[in-house]
Amino acid sequence: MKRSFIETKPDSHFPIQNLPYGIFQLSSESPRVGTAIGEYVLDLSLIEQAGLLDGTGVEGKNIFSSPTLNPFMALGRSVWSAVRKKLQHLLDENTPDLRDHKELRVQAFHLLKDVTMLLPAEIGDYTDFYASKEHATNVGTMFRGKDNALMPNWTHLPIGYHGRASSIVPSGTPVRRPLGQRKPKDSEYPVFCPCTQLDFELEIGWFIGPGNTLGEPIPVHKAEDHVFGLVLVNDWSARDIQAWEYQPLGPFLAKNFATSISPWVVPLEALDPFRTVGPKQEPEPFPYLQQGKDGSFNINLEVYLTPESSGKETRITKTNFSYIYWSIAQQVAHHTITGCNVRPGDMQASGTISGPNREERGSMLELSWRGSQPVQLNDGGERSWIADGDTLTISGWCQGDGYRIGFGEVTGQILPAHSETDILGNQVAVKI
Repeated sequence: MKRSFIETKPDSHFPIQNLPYGIFQLSSESPRVGTAIGEYVLDLSLIEQAGLLDGTGVEGKNIFSSPTLNPFMALGRSVWSAVRKKLQHLLDENTPDLRDHKELRVQAFHLLKDVTMLLPAEIGDYTDFYASKEHATNVGTMFRGKDNALMPNWTHLPIGYHGRASSIVPSGTPVRRPLGQRKPKDSEYPVFCPCTQLDFELEIGWFIGPGNTLGEPIPVHKAEDHVFGLVLVNDWSARDIQAWEYQPLGPFLAKNFATSISPWVVPLEALDPFRTVGPKQEPEPFPYLQQGKDGSFNINLEVYLTPESSGKETRITKTNFSYIYWSIAQQVAHHTITGCNVRPGDMQASGTISGPNREERGSMLELSWRGSQPVQLNDGGERSWIADGDTLTISGWCQGDGYRIGFGEVTGQILPAHSETDILGNQVAVKI
């Protein structure tokens, strides 16, 4: 097993087997690219300037001095692989180049707790899928009954919609409860008010690398060549707003106010040892969706809810990414089959990840079964939906033999909604 001269504990998310990429900022200095190792971030701009990455395909490009990962993402899998291999060599316990270069080590390594992590990419487009059969079945059962849970198209193609890239935020960013229209069951007309059914959605997202030319689909067997790496995603949702607005065109305001992501992008290559078979697909997909190899990954996922009033956290979900019905490669291939072009830094996400058991459900909508079965908390309280002041934390990792490949976590605390006075000023709030 590879070991680094930087000490990492067995439960660390960032051993030498991982080496995720992110954008960090130290004090008022310019943002730049780093990789996480143990409790440290390694400044790759300094490693690049020192010539230690020569021969990988990045030399002379100042790729890691960029405030986003987009330029690196655009270079493609052969360069990603070469850089990763060189970094693992440089960080190996038996390699003296960086280990014994005391001056460079002092300059290039910073404690994770001392840096600010930013969005890893300039995200041009964001597509959210609906790829968990258990989640789609649960939601369909609630709204249409068990016999009509899945829509007729669901097992034939990956369902998705185009989300809002501008409101994707890094972990730790507070999220304001949205205002919007909702229609109470006992009312003939809708009302305008703060969302009352605020929810999280446990997802995995991935960033696109080189992408394709407009008009040229990405074949499913080449789709993973365009996947730079994965992040944790919390796609916040306003369920009562969504229930009123979604017909006939689908989610809009219920999804556009915030999507939180973890700051470290885990390379697909780091996850390859944890590749596994996904659910059996029936009926057999069309040829353009037939991947030909195991397309899922054994990623453990957990969600914790912590009320502001007590500070006591409760694990409310424990599930696994391998439950996903449609693989990442299938989702990328389907997205581009029309010739739609995807570009470096585009983000796609799996949709809510749920398993067959209640504790494996990836949203409050399912955990509380639309509010009828409240979730019990460790402080004695309960939740049907997320309350103001609550903090949601998602964590994920793959368990190896004596090491973990982790994603860190994505967190967000809910702030109270703006008042109508805040929005309308001196105008009189008019009931809709």
